[in-house]
Amino acid sequence: MNRPTSTLQAILRAARIAPSLSRGFGLTLVLAAAGTGGHVIVPITVQQVLDRQVLTGDAIDMTRVITSGVVAVIALTAAVACTRAAMLRLVRAGAAGLAELRVATFRHVHELSVLHVQAERRGALVARVTSDIEAITQFLEWGGVGMLVGTAQVVLVVTVMLFYDPRLALLVVGAAAGYALLLLLFQRVLRRAFDRVRVKVATSLAAMGEAISGLPTIRAYGAEEATRDKVDRALDDQFRTEFRTGALGAVMFSSAELFAASVTAGVVVAGVLLGEVGGGLTAGQLIAFLFLVTLFIEPVQMLVEVLNEAQTAASGVRRVLEVVDTPVDVADPTHGQPLPPGPLSVTLRGVRYRYPTGGDVLTGIDVHVGAGARVAVVGETGSGKSTFVKLVTRLIDATDGVVEVGGIPIQRVSFASLRDRVAFVPQDGFLFSTTLADNVRYGAPHASDAEVDRAIAELGLREWVGTLPDGLRTSVGERGSRLSAGERQLVALARAWIARPDLLVLDEATSAVDPALEVRLRRAMERLISGRTSITVAHRLSTAEAADQVLVFDRGELVERGTHDELVTIGGIYAQLHVDWAASAGR
Repeated sequence: MNRPTSTLQAILRAARIAPSLSRGFGLTLVLAAAGTGGHVIVPITVQQVLDRQVLTGDAIDMTRVITSGVVAVIALTAAVACTRAAMLRLVRAGAAGLAELRVATFRHVHELSVLHVQAERRGALVARVTSDIEAITQFLEWGGVGMLVGTAQVVLVVTVMLFYDPRLALLVVGAAAGYALLLLLFQRVLRRAFDRVRVKVATSLAAMGEAISGLPTIRAYGAEEATRDKVDRALDDQFRTEFRTGALGAVMFSSAELFAASVTAGVVVAGVLLGEVGGGLTAGQLIAFLFLVTLFIEPVQMLVEVLNEAQTAASGVRRVLEVVDTPVDVADPTHGQPLPPGPLSVTLRGVRYRYPTGGDVLTGIDVHVGAGARVAVVGETGSGKSTFVKLVTRLIDATDGVVEVGGIPIQRVSFASLRDRVAFVPQDGFLFSTTLADNVRYGAPHASDAEVDRAIAELGLREWVGTLPDGLRTSVGERGSRLSAGERQLVALARAWIARPDLLVLDEATSAVDPALEVRLRRAMERLISGRTSITVAHRLSTAEAADQVLVFDRGELVERGTHDELVTIGGIYAQLHVDWAASAGR
C-alpha cells in the first residue's frame, strides 16, 4: 500500500482504520453550522436597528428594538447549545477513534516478525502508540473542535457577506485566499519541520529507555558519563529542532494579526467609497459588514493558531501509519491448517535464509527430525543456530526452500495451532512484571492456581519456589529483575511445561549458574524434553551426548550430522568442539 504523503491523505487513511473518527460527522457538522448561525444574528440585528430605527430621523420604536434584542439573545443561546453539542460529539468521536487507532497500531506491531521488531528501536515503536497518538489526542480535544466550528463559521459569514455586498465579500475572500496560499506554501516547510520534531522525540525516548533499562551494565562498566552525554545530545537535538519549529510557527502566528488589520482597513476604505460613490451601502450595512469581518477574522486567526497543533497531529498520524502500513512479513495464513495430533516431525528441504540487509545466513539446509526425536544443535557463535530454530518456530520465514512441521508446510499452519503445539524457550527467558505464577500462566492463560502449582511440582521445582519470599505469588520485578538468570530460566521452563507442547525448541542456558541451580535446570529440562520432539541449541555438549541426533552448523551450513559417538569418531568440527568443551569443563 502506498503510504499517505499529504495531511489530507493521512487523515482519510486514519479514518478508514478507526471508523469512529468519522462516524456521525455529518450531524456534528450540521450542529457546528447551526452554532455559528446564532453569531450572525448580532450584526444583522445591529444593521436593522441602525437603518430602521436610529438613522431614520424618526422616533425610535423601543418595542421593536427590545424585541430584536430578545430574538438575538435567544438565537445566541440556541447557538451555544448547538456548538456545545458539536464539541462533545467531536471529542467523543476523537477519543473512540484514537483508541481504535492505538489498538490497531499495537496489534500490528505484534503481527510483525521478531526480526522486524528487533531491527526497530523499542523506544521508537513505543513512541508510535504513546507520544505520537497523544499529539493527535491533544489536537482533537482542542484544535480539532476549533477548526470544525471555525470552518463552519467562515462559510456562514461569507454567505451573509455576499447577501449584504458581493463586492466587499469578494474583497475579503480574495484577501483570505491570498493569505491561505501563503499559508499552504509555508505549511509544507512547517510540515517537514514537525516531522523532524517527531523523529527527534522518538530518538530521545529510545535513548532514555536504553539508559534506564541498561543501568546495571552502564554502572558495571563505569559508562555513566558517556551514557549521559548520549542522552544529553538526543535531548539537545530535540530542543533545537522544537525551537526552530516553534520560531517558524511564531512567524505564521504574527502574520495572522497583520492579515486581520489589513482586511479591516480595506473594508472600511472600500465601504466608505462604495457608500459615497455608488450609494448602494448604508451606514448600518457597513457597520454590520465590519461585524461580519470580525466574525470572519476570528476563526481565521484561530485556524492559524491551531495550525501548529494540526501539523504536530498530522505528523503523528503519518508516523503511526508508517507502522500500520508496514507489511506483515510473517503472516497468519487465511485458511490455516491445524497440526496433526501427537509428537511432531520437522523437515527442512533446500532452505536458505538471507537477512534483508545482509548476505545469506543459512544455505542449502536439508534436515529431517523424526517425531519424538531428541536433537541437539551445536556450532560456534554466528554459525546459524539461532536462525535455524527461528525458522522451525516460524519467528521468521525462509527466503527459499520449505520448512514442514508434522508434514505440513509451516506457512500453511495456523498461528493458533502452531503456538499451541510448538513451544520455544529462549536462552534469556523474558519475564513480565507480575507474579511468578502469572508468568508461568503465560504458557496456558486459563490455568488455575492448582494447575500452576502442579506444573511446578512435576518439574521438581517446588523446593526452589519454597525458598522465595511469597512462593508462587512472589513478584519477579520488571523483566524478572528480582530473580537470577538461572531462576528466570526455571520460570521459562515451567511456562513451556504447562503449555504441554508436542514440539519443544529451546536455547539451553546453564552457563554462569551456581551448581545447585544448574542441577535443577538440567533436571527440569530433562523432564520437559522427555516424551516429545525436541530441538535444543546446546551450549554444554553433555546435552549433545544424550541426543538422538546432533546437527553441527558452521558459517551458515549444516556441515555434520549424526550421533555423538559417530561425530567424535570422524574427528571433524564437532569432535574439536567437544574436546574444547571437555577441557574447559575439566572432564
